[in-house]
Amino acid sequence: MANKMTIKKGDLVEVLSGKSKGVRGHVLRSIPKEMKVVVEGVAVAKKAVRPSQQNPQGGFEQKEMPVPVSTVMLVCPACDKATRVGHATNDEGKKVRVCKKCGNQF
Repeated sequence: MANKMTIKKGDLVEVLSGKSKGVRGHVLRSIPKEMKVVVEGVAVAKKAVRPSQQNPQGGFEQKEMPVPVSTVMLVCPACDKATRVGHATNDEGKKVRVCKKCGNQF
């Protein structure tokens, strides 16, 4: 299976399904092998942390967990809507992503 993802690190995405439906956040990390992305503020889990020199108190730490890339959709910076992504070539002959709603390149 060719793991092609149109969503990259730093993109603004909107969650389409699940507990965090409708939430927007930036992609912190993309995992193409698993077809998952880590979005800030989405799928937050609490993890118990033992006391260490860096964290002498220990306790609980909140951590964003990966979500399937199919549950998020890219938000176009021009029209500010969640949109499907097309591909085109720009003036320099470089492949760019294109908003299917407004036609803006990003």
